Amino acid sequence: MTTNVTAPAPPGPLKRWLMAIRVPTLPAAVVPVLVGSATAFADGPFRPLVFLAALLAALLIQIGTNLANDYFDYLKGADTPERLGPTRVTQSGLIAPATVRNAMLLCFGLAALCGVYLIVVGGWPILLIGLLSIASGILYTGGPFPLGYNGLGDLFTFVFFGVIAVVGTDYLHTGAFRPAALLVSLPVAMLVTAIIVVNNLRDAPTDRKAGKRTLAVIFGEGFARVEHATLVLGAYLLLPVIWWWNGTSPFVLLPWLSLPLALPLLRTVWTERGRTLNLALRGTARLHMVFGALLAIGLIV
Repeated sequence: MTTNVTAPAPPGPLKRWLMAIRVPTLPAAVVPVLVGSATAFADGPFRPLVFLAALLAALLIQIGTNLANDYFDYLKGADTPERLGPTRVTQSGLIAPATVRNAMLLCFGLAALCGVYLIVVGGWPILLIGLLSIASGILYTGGPFPLGYNGLGDLFTFVFFGVIAVVGTDYLHTGAFRPAALLVSLPVAMLVTAIIVVNNLRDAPTDRKAGKRTLAVIFGEGFARVEHATLVLGAYLLLPVIWWWNGTSPFVLLPWLSLPLALPLLRTVWTERGRTLNLALRGTARLHMVFGALLAIGLIV
């Protein structure tokens, strides 16, 4: 007697695109704009239209970068059936490569349109930041020297999705590049980079085969675990420094309330391998969002 096993139905068009844009990663774009705007609000100036335009541009750049990663990783053979992470739409055949590429270009084009208003507000520094952000989103996995394939992905994430995103947002509100914003950007940069570290730790075995030289491949998985712990704990240790340096209220320590989320993540990343790290990846992204929201609230209060 034979048993017919029905294959699961393929995801519909909407779900495919939600998979492509990687919805769980989008808080990585939202948090820096929230924190940068809160830093400005704490000292008085806040421009609602700037906040909305910066938020939309950041989301479009994040989505464009995700689509670029999906597309270029497929072209370079980094995404294979052995991959342990979530399904990638190009490699799995759910969306045609040319369609993913065109969607990537559309997102970056729309981000540039949002940037026109921001450039009017902030001048040439915002033009430079916007061009570098879009270029880096493409060059993370594309081009002749992809950053993510040559050990520079962590640094790119720290700088563009942490420091520049927070400082640039604060600049749009205040018209000045301020040390206070730079200091506040560091814990945000640490936690968003910790997300990439978990991703690279999980993928280290398959990345090694594909020739993708992340820091987890170059220095080993033990290094990646230490890097993750340093980034997460460092974000919390910076909070008293921000309080002291900026002369803000003790409410800036509110992100310490998220420690119950952080400690199990540290244990999981330190002890687990393979698909289990998918849970740690989502947990680190959630920690980044909660920590950033609490930091923004603390700065406003």
